[in-house]
Amino acid sequence: MNEDLLIKDIMSKPVAIAKSAAITEALDKMLDEAADPLIVTNNGAVVGTISRKAIADTLGSKKTSTVSPTKIHVASGIDEAFTSAYPDEPVDVLVPLLQEFKIVVILDSDHKLIGKVDATDLLKVVKPEIPADKIMQAPHTIHPGERVVHLRRRMLDENVTKFVVTDETGVIGVVTETDIAKSLREFRSAVGDKHQEYQVRNLFVSDIMTSPAITVDAKTDIAGIVDLLVNKNISSVPVVNDQKLVGQISKESLIVAL
Repeated sequence: MNEDLLIKDIMSKPVAIAKSAAITEALDKMLDEAADPLIVTNNGAVVGTISRKAIADTLGSKKTSTVSPTKIHVASGIDEAFTSAYPDEPVDVLVPLLQEFKIVVILDSDHKLIGKVDATDLLKVVKPEIPADKIMQAPHTIHPGERVVHLRRRMLDENVTKFVVTDETGVIGVVTETDIAKSLREFRSAVGDKHQEYQVRNLFVSDIMTSPAITVDAKTDIAGIVDLLVNKNISSVPVVNDQKLVGQISKESLIVAL
């Protein structure tokens, strides 16, 4: 790692939202800015973060089932645990921080928010020097005919935010917490309170998944995989060998390998 490289050399513009904002506004900003998580502020001070997973969990909760999504505030899904660094610190301090947190908040000497660094920012300048098969993870798969309520249950139970959708032909798509959040917002806006519990059971993975899926061949080198994840701004990618799913590689596993 370049010892002369400082955090200010790689940090990017922070994407923030007020604690009092609607959770739907947060989701729109995440999608528009391709950001996850958002930095949450209160009267200008950083108070935490909110992720797409948190929004999906909030919109899928029975506690909020009778509340319009536009009336649910960011405060209901905030994670108050966050980490920060200063712009003049060396880049290598970011590695252990990003192995624990999805984002590092960058503050100036007056503790004002001036930037952020996430896995994408770091991987643009630092790549692990390790064979791809050494960091490949076992993929989590789901059938397109599974109900979304079962998908969400598995996400909660297995602490997974992305599933590879497969059928007898192989990989046909992916489904993430983003797809869950978007579909639940649209569903709750379109279906009345009295019918939601019944109607949501008619929502299937095939209805909300992203298809076709971006995949990489098992022979692709690590630099090529990093470039794909960074340029497409995706969290992970399924790995295939002769069209057969053999694993997945995530930004998280790449950061761990640094």
